[in-house]
Amino acid sequence: MLSRLVNFLKACWWPSLDRYAHKGSDASGWQDGLLWHKDNGQHFNGEFSMAVVQANNLLEDQSQIESGSLSTLESGPYGTFVGIYDGHGGPETSRYINDHLFQHLKRFTTEQQSMSVDVIKKAYQATEDGFFSLVTKQWPMNPQIAAVGSCCLVGVVCNGTLYIANVGDSRAVLGRLVKATGEVFAIQLSSEHNVAIESVRQEMHSLHPDDSHIVVLKHNVWRVKGLIQISRSIGDVYLKKAEFNREPLYQKFRLRQPFRMPILSSEPSVSMHELQPHDQFLIFASDGLWEHLSNQGAVDIVQNHPRNGSARRLVKVALQEAAKKREMRYSDLKKIDRGVRRHFHDDITVIVVFLDSNLVSRASSAKGPSLSLRGGGIKLPAKTKAPC
Repeated sequence: MLSRLVNFLKACWWPSLDRYAHKGSDASGWQDGLLWHKDNGQHFNGEFSMAVVQANNLLEDQSQIESGSLSTLESGPYGTFVGIYDGHGGPETSRYINDHLFQHLKRFTTEQQSMSVDVIKKAYQATEDGFFSLVTKQWPMNPQIAAVGSCCLVGVVCNGTLYIANVGDSRAVLGRLVKATGEVFAIQLSSEHNVAIESVRQEMHSLHPDDSHIVVLKHNVWRVKGLIQISRSIGDVYLKKAEFNREPLYQKFRLRQPFRMPILSSEPSVSMHELQPHDQFLIFASDGLWEHLSNQGAVDIVQNHPRNGSARRLVKVALQEAAKKREMRYSDLKKIDRGVRRHFHDDITVIVVFLDSNLVSRASSAKGPSLSLRGGGIKLPAKTKAPC
């Protein structure tokens, strides 16, 4: 029954997977069907591995790793920047973040002449403000852009300090070696803003005490106003500015009662961590990975295998788990095209950042390898037909 459904759904989509099921390799990674991967590269503080698998018709996950100067000055400070941007409702917000957030961070680092929590918060706010301006400009021609948003997870390694910032439910996990036993334990570093978590629901109720329906259980899933699972994001202007929650926005996004204060927030949770010699690696990933893997399970996979291809290996295990949950073979799941694939799993983005303690501890004024890389996806022809 399931195989017949898959074949029917596959017939509704064009182009077929065969049109882009080829391999190509260069310094910017490999594309293999719906999977893009960069198995190994060098950043300012060590090595890294990166992988993206597409499930949506248009890739909504965007990602980047930047290494070298974290300001507009040649004098630095130097370090590594990692960003995972899990979009929803479309790719516009995550693409916008990919184009602007790091540039804002460099500008504020230059102004303050150092990296800090304040710099990161300002970069988030500038990105949110910029996307709001874009929505305002496009509203007359494309009002649905008001209902597009993105999670935004950032990691910055600078001068021996790790900064983690997050809105939404992507996750950063540290693998830390326990010398006494030789085991590597998983430590979650990011705070998540998903109302499936009771403390996040309580936060929403305390912020909106006069709205008994601020969080609603709908089809067994907790959602803000019955619409969205996350309480913080970039974009989603329709739940932040009442003037965009009206016609011609689709009715399913419009609230019955007007609101006076923003329902969602763009304020990131930011934490600082002094890196230790026994901190081995960091896993940054969109929630598409964490739906299928535990923190410790992901850390064990990275620790127990060669560094080369670590991110791709994590994606593969997540896909194998997704196939198992649907009682199908992994080889059959891989044949399913984008769009249809979203019925089986989400877009998944993973960046594994290995930490060389000798490189991490050096001064942020010391120069290292420069790098600027974005996660890949299917590059569609200009006149791609819409799904039937």
